[in-house]
Amino acid sequence: MILMGVLLSFGMAGANEKVEVGRFSAGDLSGWESKRFEGDTRYRLIDIDGLSVLKAESQASASGLYKKQRIDLFKTPYLNWRWRIMRRLSKRDELEKSGDDYVARVYVVVSGGWAFWKTRAINYVWSGNQAKGMVWPNAFAGDHAMMMALRDRRDSVAVWYRERRNVLEDLQRLFGERIRYVDAVALMTDSDNGGGQAESLYGDIYFSER
Repeated sequence: MILMGVLLSFGMAGANEKVEVGRFSAGDLSGWESKRFEGDTRYRLIDIDGLSVLKAESQASASGLYKKQRIDLFKTPYLNWRWRIMRRLSKRDELEKSGDDYVARVYVVVSGGWAFWKTRAINYVWSGNQAKGMVWPNAFAGDHAMMMALRDRRDSVAVWYRERRNVLEDLQRLFGERIRYVDAVALMTDSDNGGGQAESLYGDIYFSER
């Protein structure tokens, strides 16, 4: 009976494999690097209700955080995170370069290596003017970086929302390929193109088997 209990416990522990990417609740930013596009969005860990989260504040700026981490989507295809916005951006056309700002976005990157033109990305965004569920090419990168609205202006400010996306299926649908590996995960709050201020919070980010 004891042996059976041990075997069951190992089976249950491995039943849903989890790969951590952002351990913000542990106060851990190790491995995350900054990428600056225009000005600096301020990222810092803060405590809310006794839990550490990542806060982003943008004032006409665009810089993000990214973490190089190879993820096997055949094993852990689901990307999980939670986010919350504290200040909206004014409404703008996100299909145009002048409106390519997002109060919050989490994205995955598939590196093309030396063939940089083969690099692809999916940006899961909190949209300011596109309806939830809409998909469109990035205004600057074209169809190499696809935008997907998971939240829109109908979603509340100062409320946490949990997200879970099957990245393997999303890559297949958007790029027509069954891509096994993701090479990096990034997040960004930006307001450089249209100006203004944006403020958001990000919780832990991880991949899971289901």
